[in-house]
Amino acid sequence: MDDNSSLMATGLSQVSFLQRTLERLSSTHILTLKTEEAPPVAVIALQRYLSEQTEGLPQLDSYSFDAIVTDGVWRAKCFVHPHLNHLVHANTLRTGTDISITQCSFVYNERRLGHGYICIENLRCGAGRSAVLSRINDVTSLPVLVKRGMERSVVLQSDVPLQLGRRHYLSLWNNDDPEGDIWIAGSPLSDIVLDVSRIALLCSLESSFPFSGKHLPLLVKIIHKSRLRYYGKFGLKIDYPYQAYFEVADQTGIMSLVLWNELCPEFYQRLTVGTVLYLQNYTLKQSYSNRSRPQMDHHRMKTFKSVEICLNPRNPASVITVVPPKSVLPQWGLPEVSYQFITRSELEKLPNNSACDVIGLVTFVGRVERVRSKGNKGPEKYWTYRWVHALDGTSHHPFILEIFSSSQPEIFNRICSMTYLVCTQMRVCQVEGSLPYLTSSCETETFITGYHKGQPYVSDPRVKSFIQWTKTLKDNIILQKTAVGGHYCYPHPPQTFTQSVADSSGQVPLVAAADLKRELETLQYREHKKLAIQGQITTVRYLRVLETIEPLGTEEVSDVATDVCESAVPDTHSHSSTAEWTPAERVTSPCAENILASRRKRRIQLRKATQSSNHGSMPAKRRAGHANTEEGREQEEKEEEEDSDSASEEAQNVEQILQLQNPSQVCFQPDILSWESSSWPQQRLEVSEHLCQGGLYQDSLSRRFTFDEKNILLQWSNLQPVRWSPEQTADPLPPVVCPGFYQVTILGINKQIAVDAAFFPVVSSDEPRAVGLPLDPHGNTMLSCLLSGFLCPLSDTANHSDMTLPEPEEILATASELQDTHVVCILDLCHLGGDKVEVLINKVYRVAEVSLN
Repeated sequence: MDDNSSLMATGLSQVSFLQRTLERLSSTHILTLKTEEAPPVAVIALQRYLSEQTEGLPQLDSYSFDAIVTDGVWRAKCFVHPHLNHLVHANTLRTGTDISITQCSFVYNERRLGHGYICIENLRCGAGRSAVLSRINDVTSLPVLVKRGMERSVVLQSDVPLQLGRRHYLSLWNNDDPEGDIWIAGSPLSDIVLDVSRIALLCSLESSFPFSGKHLPLLVKIIHKSRLRYYGKFGLKIDYPYQAYFEVADQTGIMSLVLWNELCPEFYQRLTVGTVLYLQNYTLKQSYSNRSRPQMDHHRMKTFKSVEICLNPRNPASVITVVPPKSVLPQWGLPEVSYQFITRSELEKLPNNSACDVIGLVTFVGRVERVRSKGNKGPEKYWTYRWVHALDGTSHHPFILEIFSSSQPEIFNRICSMTYLVCTQMRVCQVEGSLPYLTSSCETETFITGYHKGQPYVSDPRVKSFIQWTKTLKDNIILQKTAVGGHYCYPHPPQTFTQSVADSSGQVPLVAAADLKRELETLQYREHKKLAIQGQITTVRYLRVLETIEPLGTEEVSDVATDVCESAVPDTHSHSSTAEWTPAERVTSPCAENILASRRKRRIQLRKATQSSNHGSMPAKRRAGHANTEEGREQEEKEEEEDSDSASEEAQNVEQILQLQNPSQVCFQPDILSWESSSWPQQRLEVSEHLCQGGLYQDSLSRRFTFDEKNILLQWSNLQPVRWSPEQTADPLPPVVCPGFYQVTILGINKQIAVDAAFFPVVSSDEPRAVGLPLDPHGNTMLSCLLSGFLCPLSDTANHSDMTLPEPEEILATASELQDTHVVCILDLCHLGGDKVEVLINKVYRVAEVSLN
């Protein structure tokens, strides 16, 4: 008997938690059950769909969520009450973790016999990996729990929403990707024989429109494919509101074809570029003029834009025959699929918004982020995207690619370094002050290693040339140039911040401090926003990043970490996944004394440097002489005493600053170096609110790619999956390579709200953020670093550059020039899940550099 079977047998004999809960709900008179001692259940799936409108009741949310949970004996599909949706939006309620259901109810469908479900009304979320799932080999083998008398309910046991008004699930984080069992993937095709003696040509369709009779069959080849469009909204009585565009061609020209509604789940994934179709019972309609179209001049064929072919599931029901490649005959005269591949060396010469295809070797792939769609009149929706760098050997600069989801989640989620990437129909973005980049269009398709076989582009000369170049490469050399994840934003801000007086718009929206607070509160998981705020910088602290904390139970600590108290090995008897110390442990640990002594020494050195910079009018000889006078020595001794007295208090405040999420989390040595505006102590008393989310997290830092860690890096850089799978691992992340960061306090221009933001300048030309960064030299003052975003000169580890970068002490010694300086700060906001909100300074402008148009 396997582990699952024995677990089921034991659970069935003892009555599992889920079974006991359902029985109690069945016997209660009010159909509601509350308990504070509920054992944990694991979330194995979390699925989203458009909410149903209830007459007379306010709409709490645009989307509803079903959760499939297990106690290790049964699986149960439950409805998540809308007031818990914010837990999904923050990725606090997520797959692969345990929850405790503290309140639930049973909801009967009053309009249908034999249908009802458990509604989760309150719960507690576990912080770490699931203990329940660690005991299960095969989740799919567990039986589905159904209330007695509802065994025949298809909804409870199939991949459809519990709300009967909806027929299918959406992707969890966007509306573009196919999701669920209804989407039929490509399958082997059997040979067929077609009668093509009487077919219509595309050129004749345009001239015959609006002929309403039955048209002759069409024989066409797909040469372009768009991503899916979900157009569902409240009140729309269509079960599968989907649409997808294809550009199809015969020997006479090119015309658009539209796949509608339930034909999308049946055919979308089976219809690929190069596929030949035999179409019957189609209709024609006037083309929708406002939609985007691929650029197809390179095909050198006539394009018919006035009408488009519609394939409908009914009235009439279109007949779609996918012709297998072996059955396609040359005499049909169907055109070959054509591409317009460019090399990186040609990119600067292309006009803005022109289309092109590219192939390259991926060296950097960013984390998946989301951005809210603007101007959407229906339910809110998000686009998912990631940034990618790819080399092709024709330039020392990579392609910089902004790749949005193209309804190919199996490819989009597996883009990683060292893979060959093809992107079609990318659009050129020429931007002032940055290298040009490419962004995807509605017609973009992406392909990576493992998906190239059979694609029409494999015979393209540019593709063959690229493959020949890759054969000259050595993996170990390229691996040194790779990176995964972390904060990345492109293009770089321009040298001058511009705001239009006419419409109050600019490259980045300038918001009030109160609006910034609202933006932070409404951010959803992995949502990215770029905003500008004006005010002044009142404090700067440098927090050193220590190597990493060793996993629980290890005895060794890295050499660098032994210098500081935060690096000590966590208590191996603790059951928490977060390394925590009591204040007493921090003070009495051997390395605590070392760090406090080191901290006092550095604080004195910094104070001296700061005093030196703050007394610019004092001659250098006088400043030097003052340090040797009796008055100067007394002052120094007094400072040492003050630092000694504050040591214990500092140690107790360590916990408030450390950003420890797991035993391998980044660890920061707090408050060693700092500068504070002379007016900040008084201003702090008048501030109504201080937003303290600013910090640096593991997710903020990119990591080197390795083949051994490929799966965990993919998991880390992608969005939370809809379904849990055994491949989800709890392995620790690879070490972080970052010496430290600056924590900056920005006081709003009206001095009512302050916000903390992290600033970690680019320090190496190897960093992905360094690509395309304007590298005008500067003096490495605190202000010049904030203005430029990098330390000068950038080091080059690939060429073993020995250029010395300034130490944080040197930079902070110049921070006094920030005193009362009116600035505009460009902030990057990103919700990293749970209570982690990334607030990073992208660039700072002095008001003198701000222009009004």
